Amino acid sequence: MNQFPKRVAALSLVGASALALAACSSGGDDTLTLALVPSDEVEQLTTDGETLAALLSEELGQDVEIFVPDDYNAVVVALQTGKADIGFLGPVAMWQAHEEAGADIVLQSVRYGSSEYVGQWMTNDPDTYCLDDVTTETDDEGVDYSYCNGATGYEGPAGEDALALIPEDASIAWVDATSASGYYFPATQLAGILGIDDPSTAFPNGFFAGGHPQSVQALYDGDADIAVSYNDARSNLAEEFSDVGTTDVVFAYTENIPNDGVVLNGDLSDDEKTTITDALTTLAGTDDGLAALDAVYEIEGLEAANMDAFEGIVASTYANFGGE
Repeated sequence: MNQFPKRVAALSLVGASALALAACSSGGDDTLTLALVPSDEVEQLTTDGETLAALLSEELGQDVEIFVPDDYNAVVVALQTGKADIGFLGPVAMWQAHEEAGADIVLQSVRYGSSEYVGQWMTNDPDTYCLDDVTTETDDEGVDYSYCNGATGYEGPAGEDALALIPEDASIAWVDATSASGYYFPATQLAGILGIDDPSTAFPNGFFAGGHPQSVQALYDGDADIAVSYNDARSNLAEEFSDVGTTDVVFAYTENIPNDGVVLNGDLSDDEKTTITDALTTLAGTDDGLAALDAVYEIEGLEAANMDAFEGIVASTYANFGGE
């Protein structure tokens, strides 16, 4: 088993996460705290999150406040210390919260009719990494997106032969040290193909862009040779940069990953967990609720979590990074 640096141990977090938690208060026994990981501009996420919290509060008949920290790990810490009751997290962080904070994994997001997705590898040098012809598809908005090596259709893995061509001096734009599609899964995939223990040291010019759109833009701007993100994060920049979908060419996919979703504080009673889970599921079936979920994380639906996937592929990937 490859052993990567332990980047996600919630117990050891101090500094920024601790300061962030100081501003987070449960607000009393009658108030639930909904923690949202910062996947977008914090100000906009906060605004959208408050709308979601208001709808959930109405559904539950109980006050709901939001907590938007500066990093992913702070949500796990909040769950662990009783500062958060509900957390929206990526799949690996969901497993981390389950393992380290005793949280219950209850729901998964649905997008494009699926509760799974892939991590995508992108290049601005298709002559090197595209081992077959580049194909271009146009979406419903008239935006062109380019692919090669069979990396289309959101079914992985794909294009793995091309990953072996990445030189050790390549500048790789990873997303975040705790991102499933933006680090864990692609790094594990790369390690398996190249037989290396730690991609962060094997590729010293790699860097964390800080978000999926930022990773896409780093490649678009020429600040990286290779970039990773969820599929298809290029759409986040398409309005501002109409050619981003053809400049950043997708040339490989990771294996399929369970979607992000919802975890609940393990200290809640079984009745409370059921009530909150049912309320979120009900909201996802209403126009207003679905609009709020879409605004927060582009969620098109919620369904019961597939624990077989979490206990299998997610747990294994998490263990590769030194998780307990």
